[in-house]
Amino acid sequence: MRKAIIHHGTPFYDKGVDPGVNPLLTHLPETYESELAKTVSVWRAFRDSDLNWRPHPRSSTAGEIMQHQLLSERRFFSEFLGRDEVAANQVLPATVSVHAFVARLVELATPRLDWIASRTEEEWIEHVPFFDVERERIWIFWRRVLHTAHHRTQLTVYLRLLDRVVPSTYGPTADVTWSGASPTLALPEGE
Repeated sequence: MRKAIIHHGTPFYDKGVDPGVNPLLTHLPETYESELAKTVSVWRAFRDSDLNWRPHPRSSTAGEIMQHQLLSERRFFSEFLGRDEVAANQVLPATVSVHAFVARLVELATPRLDWIASRTEEEWIEHVPFFDVERERIWIFWRRVLHTAHHRTQLTVYLRLLDRVVPSTYGPTADVTWSGASPTLALPEGE
């Protein structure tokens, strides 16, 4: 059984893997938890006063993107992947605040880790409805991860435009770096 512990945006993995699960699939819950931790770190960089901010009149507000993340992730797992989820009208937090959005994201996402880890290869490659087509569950899962990364990237741009610190997600940023971090801005010597 996997336990997700999200602490200040840092994932900690319980590496216990069901021996009946294909080893090629064990990265799925780890990836989901890692993406969750990255999203939490970006959301925590906002202030409550930023939730109604948008960079352009046709853009979503920061708060609308957080709401969309909560609702669309629930829809993907329930409607497309086939997991029992809370009712859609129970997804959003009662209070509109950064803390409430983060807490709700972690609360809803953490139980998904065991579900992801327990799927068999046959279940992952099964074709299921996805909007008006059919796709393999694993394709839908990766589409979910990419969708999350897309909206997280939107919010990192919002942070930059608000002149806030942009947290590291996949590597160093102009605001967050560490010894040995490489932004890969040039070809390696000799190439």
